[in-house]
Amino acid sequence: MIIGIPKEIKPDEYRVGIVPAGVRSLALAGHTILVEHSAGAGSGIADDEYAAEGAELLQSAEELWRRSDMVIKVKEPVGPEYGYLREGLILYTFLHLAADRQLTEALLTKKVSAVAYETVQEADGSLPILIPMSEIAGRMSVQAGARYLEKPNGGSGVLLGGVPGVPPGKVAVLGGGIAGTNAVKMALGLGARVKVLDQSLARLRTLDDIFGGALETVHANPHTVRDAVAQADLLIGAVLIPGARAPRLVTRNMVAEMRKGSVIVDISVDQGGCVETTCPTTHHNPVYEVEGVIHYCVTNMPGAVPRTSTFALTNANFPYAFEIAQKGLTMAARENDALKKGINTINGNLTCEKVAGSLDMLYTPLTI
Repeated sequence: MIIGIPKEIKPDEYRVGIVPAGVRSLALAGHTILVEHSAGAGSGIADDEYAAEGAELLQSAEELWRRSDMVIKVKEPVGPEYGYLREGLILYTFLHLAADRQLTEALLTKKVSAVAYETVQEADGSLPILIPMSEIAGRMSVQAGARYLEKPNGGSGVLLGGVPGVPPGKVAVLGGGIAGTNAVKMALGLGARVKVLDQSLARLRTLDDIFGGALETVHANPHTVRDAVAQADLLIGAVLIPGARAPRLVTRNMVAEMRKGSVIVDISVDQGGCVETTCPTTHHNPVYEVEGVIHYCVTNMPGAVPRTSTFALTNANFPYAFEIAQKGLTMAARENDALKKGINTINGNLTCEKVAGSLDMLYTPLTI
């Protein structure tokens, strides 16, 4: 198989889809790996590191996409890359189609076989490729929130950890999954007063066992969410329904009840956001203000720490990529149910039910 690794062109995206060790494994198995010039530069990986492991370096993104049987990326294709999509191409990357009708339609029209990292799901319900990025985004959410709470950055001037004689800041985390748990770790580590809300009592019991009395666990419902939002100096949205659009749990009216200068970090922005006032932002322009509250809604948070993120991501995505290369997508998906769940479009059909439901589009069950 010919496998292409393009340079990411989404604004402020510095990760890359594979590391040199992955190139070596694929090359030793007899595959051809095409790497676009400087694709790994943002992650501190030089072209000659790829070449030393057997990659063919290309100057042209167009040539890479045209020659490749499978393209391994980090983020979804953006405008200039739509022209490279074609029938028969396997695209393996984060897609987040539930919040992107235009890309979904492009993949269907071009009959691309699109495998979404975020819907690859093991039998136990875990999302193995999404997990490391959720860990990073969860940890970064508290760093970002603490920074924008500072008065020079427009915040209310609250130090999350407080000091002796002055109470700490209040952090509310919506969602007790991987991202939410990592946000809790960081916030507690700073000394903040932390509350996590989730609908799963089993998950809340687990978090209580992990963090004990240091963490306040609250069953999520409209009343408790409204109360937590109103009290929070920092609100972190970490809600996830695999493949589907994030539910809007926080209304604009709730945002208006927050203290001026409070901060919202919506990690779920990739899936449309769980706050009504969420709009996608970039690392270059990460924040905006609504109702006197600062919103940080960067769609590729882990892209700000690309060295860590690239190696963490490829640890998780490579085993499935290798299976596809060795067996072809059809056979690999037949033998691996987790990978099968990752297929969002194939042969012009939308095969992820939750994406179809979120976009009100026709769903076609996958038969391979």
